[in-house]
Amino acid sequence: MASWNSLQLEITYRVMGWMAFTCWSVGFYPQVILNFRRKSVVGLSFDFVVLNLTKHSSYLIYNATLYFSSAVQKQYWEKYGSGQMIPVAVNDVAFSAHAVLITAIILFQIAIYDRGTQKVSKIAIGIVVAVWLGAAVCFFVALPTHSWLWLINIFNSIQVFMTVVKYTPQAFMNFMRKSTDGFSIGFYLLDFSGGVTNYAQMAVLSIDQDSWVNFFGNMGKVLLSLISISFDLLFMCQRFLLYPAKKAPIPPPPPQITSKGSLEPLLQSSSSASPTHTV
Repeated sequence: MASWNSLQLEITYRVMGWMAFTCWSVGFYPQVILNFRRKSVVGLSFDFVVLNLTKHSSYLIYNATLYFSSAVQKQYWEKYGSGQMIPVAVNDVAFSAHAVLITAIILFQIAIYDRGTQKVSKIAIGIVVAVWLGAAVCFFVALPTHSWLWLINIFNSIQVFMTVVKYTPQAFMNFMRKSTDGFSIGFYLLDFSGGVTNYAQMAVLSIDQDSWVNFFGNMGKVLLSLISISFDLLFMCQRFLLYPAKKAPIPPPPPQITSKGSLEPLLQSSSSASPTHTV
């Protein structure tokens, strides 16, 4: 098992990891709070949330299995070399577990708050069913030979696929509505920060080990960061450039009330200011 060559880089790696955890985890809460305050989920894509739950569940299976299972770690070292470090950190496991929990809470909000005419599309339901059926088939394929590393890499590939798929409905909804109202700005700003720090964490590990194997060993984490950054930039463009929030009109000042209690107009016309002369 490999060890760190630089204490400074090890500390940087851990700090970057928990920064990514904080940004990505806190990024869920603006949407939860927004839904709670509005008592409505109109403007939030339900497909996004449903697909997100499948995505994070798949990622949790990958992270937790590779981090805790000695059998899977052994297969990893057999494939990539015994001198390589496991490319999953404890912050990855913590993030995945938290993401599954908070996404389930958002689904509960969808169930109890005003939804308008929105609903989960049949396409999203079909994708989720197909993904889990495919995962079940892969499990029975891996079972006879105990190809667990191959199996969890399937789940890692699922989370990459779902990352692309989950963002698309929200981007499309923003385009169709020509508005980002109902979709929390805090979510994608923090999501962007999490993607940058997550990628930086892997870069630090590669620099310390003088090897880019961890990128190939956990390509899902790399693609997760790059895809998240790309879509977050799109959401920022929609929010600030394409569909900026409209400012509420300023109401006119109330009419002045005289001491006699009668309403006095603020402006008098010139005709009413002087008496009318008849010929």
